[in-house]
Amino acid sequence: MRSQDQNVILVSVTNRAAANGIDIAYESFGSPQGRPLLLIMGLGAQMIQWDEGLCELLAEQGHHVVRYDNRDVGLSTHFHDAGVPAAGTPAPYLLDDLADDAAALMDVLGWPSAHVVGASMGGMIAQALTIRHPGRVLTLTSIMSTPNPSVAPPTEAASSVLMGRPPADRETALEQAVERWAVIGSPGYELDRERIVELAGRAFDRSFDPAGTARQFAAIMASGDRTEGLKGVRVPTLVLHGEADPLVPVAGGRATAAAVPGARLVTYPGMGHDLPRELWPAFAAEITKLTSA
Repeated sequence: MRSQDQNVILVSVTNRAAANGIDIAYESFGSPQGRPLLLIMGLGAQMIQWDEGLCELLAEQGHHVVRYDNRDVGLSTHFHDAGVPAAGTPAPYLLDDLADDAAALMDVLGWPSAHVVGASMGGMIAQALTIRHPGRVLTLTSIMSTPNPSVAPPTEAASSVLMGRPPADRETALEQAVERWAVIGSPGYELDRERIVELAGRAFDRSFDPAGTARQFAAIMASGDRTEGLKGVRVPTLVLHGEADPLVPVAGGRATAAAVPGARLVTYPGMGHDLPRELWPAFAAEITKLTSA
C-alpha cells in the first residue's frame, strides 16, 4: 500500500497474535507513531470488510490503524469443537469474551489504550470493551450498532437474509452476497456489485465457516443489554448510523447515543447496513475529529 504522503507508512501484511488464549489475525496501516485506532468488524464479517481504501484514508489522517479477525471468522481461532449452538443451550462465549480478545490484542500491540471503532456486532464489542476495560479506550465510535438487539429489531426482509441457508459452494456464496447486500445495503447509493463479489470471494477463500457465524450470533443473543453499562462511559463517544438501515435500524444508534453521556450522534440519509464508499471521507472526518480533539 502507498500514500501520496511519503511520511505515512501503510502496511497490510497479516500477522498473528497469541491473545486471550486464542490466535488473532490482524493487519496494520499507517505509522506506528500515529494515534492507535482499533477497528472491530461485525457478525460473520472478516477484517477485510474494513476496506483497504478506508483504512488508508484513516492512516493518512494520522492514525496507526489495526483491523483484525474476531474469533470464529477469518484466520483467527475457530471454535469448531463447539459446533452449531442449539436452541436452549448456552452460547460457547459472550460478547464480553470478544471484548477481552480486543484488550488482549492491544497488549500484544503494546497499546496501553486506543481509539476504538466498531461496526454492527463490532460496535457491540467496542461498547463491551469500553465498559469492561474503561482505561484502555481513549474514544469510542459505534457504527450501525445497538446496546440491545431488541431496541432495533431487523425488518422481515433483513432478518430473512441474515438467517438464510448458508451457501454450499463458492459460486453460491458470491451470489448470496450480492442478494444480501441488495437487501441490507444502502438504498441511497449504487450497489457496488463488483466490490461485493470481490470481497465475498476473498472472504470465502480466506475462511468459510457458517458455524462460526452461528456461534457469534449466539453470543449476541446471550449477552444482554449494555444500556446501564454505557451510562457509566466517560470517554468521548461518536455514534454513526444509516437512516435506512434495515438490519439494525437507526433506533439502535439513537439508543446508544442516548445511553452514553455526551455522545454525538450522526445519521446519514440513504445509508443502510454497510459502509458506502461515497461516505468514507465523511466517516474519516468524523472519526478524526473525535480522535484528535
